[in-house]
Amino acid sequence: MSANLVALAVVHVLMALAMPILLVGVVNRTKARWGGRTGPVLLQSGWDLLRLLRKQPVYSLVATPLFRAGAYVVLLASALGALIAPMLGAYAPLHFAHDFVLFAYTLGLARLFLMLSALDVGSAFEGMGAAREASFSAFAEPALFLLIGCLGIATGQTSFALLVGKLHASPVFAWLVVPVVAVLFILLQSEASRVPVDDPLTHLELTMVHEVMVLDHSGPELAAMQFAGSLKLSTYAGLIAALLNPFSPLDEPVAATIAALLLMGAVAVAIGCVESLTARLRLRRVPRYLLLASLLASLCLAAASAWGR
Repeated sequence: MSANLVALAVVHVLMALAMPILLVGVVNRTKARWGGRTGPVLLQSGWDLLRLLRKQPVYSLVATPLFRAGAYVVLLASALGALIAPMLGAYAPLHFAHDFVLFAYTLGLARLFLMLSALDVGSAFEGMGAAREASFSAFAEPALFLLIGCLGIATGQTSFALLVGKLHASPVFAWLVVPVVAVLFILLQSEASRVPVDDPLTHLELTMVHEVMVLDHSGPELAAMQFAGSLKLSTYAGLIAALLNPFSPLDEPVAATIAALLLMGAVAVAIGCVESLTARLRLRRVPRYLLLASLLASLCLAAASAWGR
């Protein structure tokens, strides 16, 4: 492995560790600005994680070792997904043919253990949240695979990094970029439990999805769950940045890194604006919103197929 690839791998890992905290800070500061407030410092979520790491966890009397291990499985699976997903452009530390399948099912594994941890404590509220998570993910996952099919036809590549990073070199880029970004943005809102799919700040159990599933987590395990959620947000923000990044990380690593950071920051600002200007959807309307992503991905797939004939 050349020194350039090692440096790119190190930069990617550092971004995967730092950007979840920074992007959440940008989202919160953007929302605060819309509300006429100064808002918390950019690293506030990092300080909150350190505070949780110093706390002693409390367990339900009916919790099994599955509950205690669930948070760390969710974190490790989310971290593995972040290593497969490109952030700098047409590059990822873990890349091989059809690695997007591993990416999708790695996030699926994280979702599975999140739901199992919620069910393990025997709480009716957490079981309700797990059922909602399962039903919503059934609507979101087809959009991801339809989008990957579209990118495969448009670029002729099989690696996730090349699928996303090489789209700008395709002749159909101008036609597909807006709907593809829209699909990824909706998937980000679903995976990271953001408005309008979910509200990370709600405190009413009857309307919660993700937050109700982590009510019994505390201390380091709650920190693992929170960082995993932020990591999924930064992963999808990185996918959008890689899609739009005009620089090749192999040829222009510095320019590609700077562009990736700026684009991911722009995605965080967009999230904050959306959450400031819209309300969370009613639960029965969330599947329709997620179906919109599948519809857009299907149209992109049809357009790419028609262009390739």
